[in-house]
Amino acid sequence: MMQKIYRIAAIPGDGIGPEVVTEGIKVLERAAALDGGFSFQFTHFPWGCEYYLKNGRMMPPDGIDQLRGFDAILLGAVGAPGVPDHISLWDLLLTIRKQFDQYVNLRPVKLLRGAPCPLKDVAREDIDMIFVRENSEGEYAGSGSWLYPGQPNEVVIQNGVFSRHGCERVIRYAYELARAEGKTLTSISKGNALNYSMVFWDQIFREVGGDYPDVETHTYLVDAASMFMIRDPKRFQVVVTSNLFGDILTDLGAAISGGLGLAAGANLNPERRFPSMFEPIHGSAPDIAGQGRANPLATVWAASQMLDFLGHPDWAARLLSAIETVLTDGRVLTPDLGGTATTAEVGDAVAALL
Repeated sequence: MMQKIYRIAAIPGDGIGPEVVTEGIKVLERAAALDGGFSFQFTHFPWGCEYYLKNGRMMPPDGIDQLRGFDAILLGAVGAPGVPDHISLWDLLLTIRKQFDQYVNLRPVKLLRGAPCPLKDVAREDIDMIFVRENSEGEYAGSGSWLYPGQPNEVVIQNGVFSRHGCERVIRYAYELARAEGKTLTSISKGNALNYSMVFWDQIFREVGGDYPDVETHTYLVDAASMFMIRDPKRFQVVVTSNLFGDILTDLGAAISGGLGLAAGANLNPERRFPSMFEPIHGSAPDIAGQGRANPLATVWAASQMLDFLGHPDWAARLLSAIETVLTDGRVLTPDLGGTATTAEVGDAVAALL
């Protein structure tokens, strides 16, 4: 049987990004070597803030064309002192998301065995949700105006863009996921205050739901949902929400399920017309960059998501199991989890467990 070769674009980025991406590649290559039926071919792209400071842009003008032919993208982290955050975000990460129509941001919020949890009297099984975040428009559409800058009557307008096409496709993806996994689906919005965008979102959630009478649904306002994620997280299984709310709530989810060092995200183009992108959702942490202290487990989890998307759910599950074994064993952990191990040592431990 011919071996399948996956072409992966690696964009390590800034700060601890190169360190954690190295470990993500390590575990992916280990899984491929053990399986034998597939392999990875990685191409590294030195884009990010350092590239910006030298070239005045986060990636070259033809960067999107360079990435177009890959099967997937593995991203490390973006952001560094000296480069405004809106530039580092918009000119690399958001550009890739939008140009490749990665309209589903899939973020697991799952308390793994051995992971720390700040909540009292919550069982591990109570925190097991998957967020389907709209990833292409909404509050991050980049639409707005800045009028009369520097004058007393200065005005800024930030538009939230909600299209029927954009809302319906991500909501339908969430319904399909909930149906496939036999789980409930919760929509989170703010229709009482945002009387256009979120009322529209709620309407489309009800409309699409007509095609899925077998899926149990719930709806919450975002403020109530934030409270219930802390007080009663077990009520959430599959969650669908807008770009901004999804961004905030999944960071809250990370806080209750082990911290950002264990938080991964997938930026998916479900139709596979373009490459999808997988990343840890923590920042670049410039204060510990280059010290070997960064936790690579979020990147390992992102690698698990990549394997699942590429059609290897068995290896995806084995990677998650290896993460749990490392956490429960407790001997090879980075400082953020109370250990003294280096980034590479944690990656080695996961690879060995495979």
